[in-house]
Amino acid sequence: MLNQFFKLKENNTTVKTEIVAGITTFMTMAYILAVNPDILSATGMDKNALFTATALSAFVATLVMALVAKLPFALAPGMGLNAFFAFTVVLGMGYSWQFALTAVFLEGIIFLILTIFNIRELIVNAIPLSLKHAVSVGIGLFIAFIGLQNAGLIVNNDATLVGLGNMGSPAVLIALGGIVLIAVLLALKVKGALLIGIFVATIVGIPLGVTHMPEGNLVDTPPSLAPIFWKFDFSKVFTFDMLIVLFTFLFVDMFDTVGTLVGVSSKAGMLDKDGKVPRVKQALFADSIGTTFGAMFGTSTVTTYVESASGVAEGGKTGLTSLATAVLFLLALFFAPVFTMVPAAATAPALVLVGFFMMSPILNIKFDDFKESIPAFITIIVMPLTYSIAEGIVFGMLTYVLLKTLTGKFKDISVVMVVLAVLFILKFFI
Repeated sequence: MLNQFFKLKENNTTVKTEIVAGITTFMTMAYILAVNPDILSATGMDKNALFTATALSAFVATLVMALVAKLPFALAPGMGLNAFFAFTVVLGMGYSWQFALTAVFLEGIIFLILTIFNIRELIVNAIPLSLKHAVSVGIGLFIAFIGLQNAGLIVNNDATLVGLGNMGSPAVLIALGGIVLIAVLLALKVKGALLIGIFVATIVGIPLGVTHMPEGNLVDTPPSLAPIFWKFDFSKVFTFDMLIVLFTFLFVDMFDTVGTLVGVSSKAGMLDKDGKVPRVKQALFADSIGTTFGAMFGTSTVTTYVESASGVAEGGKTGLTSLATAVLFLLALFFAPVFTMVPAAATAPALVLVGFFMMSPILNIKFDDFKESIPAFITIIVMPLTYSIAEGIVFGMLTYVLLKTLTGKFKDISVVMVVLAVLFILKFFI
């Protein structure tokens, strides 16, 4: 039944490969179960209820991705967007967390409407093939950078912005060991190399004090959603501040999701002959449903996770991968202490090696055609340096439109690209 529904043979994959890929994706993004409640609780929201909201929203969104889009992508409340929710909207602008949740809920509804009328799909398809390959490479550098930061290998440095961390730190040593282990396993073509690396690094971290064993029961009843469920404030819907907050949520989520779908699809070889993501409308539908339900549960914007690339790197090609990830998010509700004990130092090596995997589409970029390769380069370099997939796409597309216009190649620019370029420019001045 699984083979028939997910077309495993047609995609040259197996149930075992897909399940391992799904577990790997979950392990590389399980940190969100601990990090999201920690960030959003700064607003005064109940931290235990936030754990349940995070797991449930990830489960619902990823399940829709698995069963409707049948793509190997997982979703959860997005990093960056949760920080904007907590530290800008609530603590910075002084609005209540109920106001911020209302903005997220409205964003989900708007995205649902845009998806139904194919507007988001038009945007995805409007991105030139060279930029789609560049997005994959840029995400590769970005995710490797995140992994190095999580491990403490790369740290903040006032003099040069970034610098080398403490090489004697147990977390750094575990991360380095994990990178070497996974690299050896990959070279030996061992299946599940990323997952094995995460598991071994977690175990090694116990005596070194990096992995903290859970206290109390390993299995427990999920915390109640009651303190944050359906807590909306519609009294300020028609204010200018709501417009600004809503636009920011819309913009960042739109291009983070688009970038992840395009980049990971490019790496997986899933783009069709025209460079389009298969079943992209259904994938965007999953994102919209996730955000809408996430707001109802009481969490910030749900988006497609770049860590999905780790599952793809393990061979995941169908919705069975995301189904396995969704089931693990559901189980996490009852095994919270087990899933949250995996330290960042253990998942960091997987992210670094996934970054390596994401680099291969650079071979498809025609570097002798500067009108194509320069925008691609801008896309690649801006993503990790601005810490934003969305900004990388913005600068890449603007460069593409400018170069094509100034060199007289108007036929290469679609109407959608022109409209987006104008909106991007306006964004910088509003």
